[in-house]
Amino acid sequence: MGTSRDMVKAVQYKGQANLHVFEDWCGSSVSQLRKNLHFPLYPHARTTVKKLAVAPKWKNYGLRIFGFIHPYKDGDFQFAIASDDNSELWLSSDENPLNARLLVYVGRVGTEHFTNFYCLLNTWLLMSSRRYYFEILHKQDEKGSDHVEVGWRPFLPGLKYDVIDSAYISLYTDESSLKMNSVKHIPQTLASHTLSLQEVHSTETHTADMLKPDPRDTFYKIPMIELSRLDRVLPSCLYSPTYIVKDFPIARYQGLQFVYLSYVYPNDFTRLTHMERENKCFYRESPVYLEKFGFYKYMKMDEEEDDRPAFFPNPDGVLDKTDDPEIQPTKASEMAEESQQRRAAEPEEGGVSQYSYEDTEPRPGWTEEAINWQRTFTVNPVDFEMLRSDWNDLRCNVSGNLQLAENEVVDVLSQYIERLNERNGGIYTLLRIVNVEKRRDSARGSRYLVELELMEAGKRVVRLSEYIYLLLHRSRQDEGLGSRESRASTPWGSHWPKPLLCQPAMLQWRHDVMVHFVVPVKNQARWVQQFISDMELLHRETKDDNFSIIIVDFESEDMDVEQALRDSTVPRYEYLRREGNFERSSGLQMGVDTIEDSHSIVFLCDLHIHFPMSILESIRKHCVEGRLAFAPIVMRLDCGSSPLQPNGYWEVNGFGLFGIYKSDFDKIGGMNTEEFKDRWGGEDWEFLDRVLQNGLEVERLRLRNFYHYYHSKRGMYKQSQSE
Repeated sequence: MGTSRDMVKAVQYKGQANLHVFEDWCGSSVSQLRKNLHFPLYPHARTTVKKLAVAPKWKNYGLRIFGFIHPYKDGDFQFAIASDDNSELWLSSDENPLNARLLVYVGRVGTEHFTNFYCLLNTWLLMSSRRYYFEILHKQDEKGSDHVEVGWRPFLPGLKYDVIDSAYISLYTDESSLKMNSVKHIPQTLASHTLSLQEVHSTETHTADMLKPDPRDTFYKIPMIELSRLDRVLPSCLYSPTYIVKDFPIARYQGLQFVYLSYVYPNDFTRLTHMERENKCFYRESPVYLEKFGFYKYMKMDEEEDDRPAFFPNPDGVLDKTDDPEIQPTKASEMAEESQQRRAAEPEEGGVSQYSYEDTEPRPGWTEEAINWQRTFTVNPVDFEMLRSDWNDLRCNVSGNLQLAENEVVDVLSQYIERLNERNGGIYTLLRIVNVEKRRDSARGSRYLVELELMEAGKRVVRLSEYIYLLLHRSRQDEGLGSRESRASTPWGSHWPKPLLCQPAMLQWRHDVMVHFVVPVKNQARWVQQFISDMELLHRETKDDNFSIIIVDFESEDMDVEQALRDSTVPRYEYLRREGNFERSSGLQMGVDTIEDSHSIVFLCDLHIHFPMSILESIRKHCVEGRLAFAPIVMRLDCGSSPLQPNGYWEVNGFGLFGIYKSDFDKIGGMNTEEFKDRWGGEDWEFLDRVLQNGLEVERLRLRNFYHYYHSKRGMYKQSQSE
């Protein structure tokens, strides 16, 4: 029996039910709603309804309605539910949410649409002296007349279903005074956490190649080789790429044109093959040519035994000649005639064509060409991935990192491993090439980041992650840099007539440098809480204490951000409160200004990011003070997609996620807080211009499992900001 206080609450809560809204989420099935990052604890909005019939006239949302039903009589009841799209009604045998069971539903996979009540012909015994926990889940996509309603009737033949209205429902709890990150009161049930067996069996493994395990993902867990083992393995050389644009005048937002991509080996499967559809921009070919002739340029048709002619287009668009002078003109004339008829049948602008492949009747004298299933061909080996270039990739947002040729990697690493063993008495055996990244400079030499898994003296496995340089042409400055030692250790003599594998001066990354994530926020409780939870997970999995989060809060009202940080297990944090409207540039600048150590790394961050566990090491090894900054390419997830179902595209032109040493950040003048007040968009490109003009390289790589969650700007920051 309940207490008197419970009875008073029951009376106070009568007449409405709790309603949680999950916006910005595509799909039309309830199972899709359960995959939402914030479901069931962190809805976009928490409100109430006065009856179990909701039609907000909105799109791409999910609803969770829950509370108690109060029967008006004892007896058997039947329930029904109607909706567009899917919906489920769960009902408990008492007031305990854990006893809720699926009672009725509309659809399973999101393609079913019912406008009338839909029910299962079973009954539920209810007592008027009791209350029963209920829960409704509803998912709506972007189409249709959105609605969900629940009806009931006594189990008597001929009675109609009535919508359950305010007289027979009550709140599960009063949420009006609670912050959005207060979630202990929210019931977690089988409805909100468990897929039905039918849904589990129908779930297919996603086809994204990037979901496959890769040694890069866990490389940070292997102990690092002692740095003393790498000392003087290679001669020192000056690192001075020719593509650096220091002091070169760059027009506004033209820095994008001076950011180059690195090549990667082995394949990291960042190419989104499951998203390509008809995309053909992963290799250098004219889209018009490919549309017309496909891959015939790379194919040579075998001669046929019966000497029948074969007609295949060549890159010039001219029919291949055959040895039969009589058949060739006939075939060409037929094709010309057909082409002329098609052109004649093409509609004028706004008209409808009369030509149809299906409806065309065979013309007199026109013989249908037979299909030759015995036709074969030969082709020269061609790796389309190796034909890619920066030009293509800046326009193709589903292509992955540029691929580096295996023979080049083997050649460079064989020399390096030989030198490593010469220096250390031959104790290292190469177990695996985990990752090699090349920044090409054809005028001077290529820089490599080599990451190897080595067996040390047959006793332990260590990892090596170092920059090396293959110097092609020497500058005058090189002659004064360790010249005597460098030339003495070079087998090609003092003039380096051959490429020199060397250690680039001032290009060593720090393995334990502090990384500060700086994030400005305003009224984004569910995302702030998710970010904090992700940082807790990062610390728990990596055991890395050398990072901190700095949150600049523009007077959030939906949660106590500072208290959430106090309650967290992140190793270090800084909470800064700022008055006024949300300003991304000033928020980032305020956060960076609190960092005292100028020799630590600042990572300018967004709130809606899913981080791989390797993110800390990725930032560290691609940021070198005075040399390198890091702008990782994030994958923007589509509406309704998640890290486990990553449909989306690479944000190749976005630079809002940026790692740079604090000293370099200060040197270039920080964020432009004057020009980008009360707005955002473009401040990242303007920042990039100044980074490049100050002589820094910007490393640009697609990171595996690095995602930007889909979200709209509706309700964010201030009302005047458009979506």
